[in-house]
Amino acid sequence: MKVIFLGTNGWYDTDTGNTICTLINCENYHIVLDAGNGIYKLDRYIQDDLPVYLFLSHFHLDHIEGLHILNKFHFSQGLKIFGQKGTGKVLDTIMRQPFTVPIDMLPFPVEVQELSEGPYKLPFAMECRFLVHAAPTMGYRFDLDGKIIAYCPDTGVCENAVLLAEDADLLISECSHKPGEESPAWPHLNPQDACEIARRAGAKRLALTHFDAGRYTSIQERLDAAASVLDCSEIVVGLDGLVLKL
Repeated sequence: MKVIFLGTNGWYDTDTGNTICTLINCENYHIVLDAGNGIYKLDRYIQDDLPVYLFLSHFHLDHIEGLHILNKFHFSQGLKIFGQKGTGKVLDTIMRQPFTVPIDMLPFPVEVQELSEGPYKLPFAMECRFLVHAAPTMGYRFDLDGKIIAYCPDTGVCENAVLLAEDADLLISECSHKPGEESPAWPHLNPQDACEIARRAGAKRLALTHFDAGRYTSIQERLDAAASVLDCSEIVVGLDGLVLKL
């Protein structure tokens, strides 16, 4: 299984990367996590007819702005999009003229499924829970090829993040804030917060992504932030194009 970081920025694109998008290529499926501008690279890594599943965490633009790029792809197998209640209405609003190509005019079939909190069988096992952010945001937990991958995007520290990451082989966590920084009015994680969630959950590996573009203006700043965490067993700095093998 490969986890491929297509976009690792939060907020906007810079020289350090595109906005947030992560691809999991496993034996029988392609799992896409959020649809920032990094999604344009999907066809570099999806060149077969395995099912493609896109999971949206929430509707802030840096997580959905790449949806207008879907017209670039030719997924003969179709695309299934999952998100919280209201996802269908949001997609109908932004994926239409004059903004972009409507869903029903894409060159492949698209199915949208709205989720409540809880476990699902899709056919792979998946669980979703709401996190703590300025807008309702879902985190996800996947059981794929015998590995557990947790995805905790925009969030503050919360119990649901720990539950999603419990005993995970990999926790993919946002890291918008610099070390020691916090903002109760606009909850996000700093590297220490992300590591504490991983530690409490017993996650084997932590990958940081969604670095705030206004705070992290260089790759070195990302590396320094990760290095400031002293009690994390294994930590990976998300960079556009990075491929992790599980």
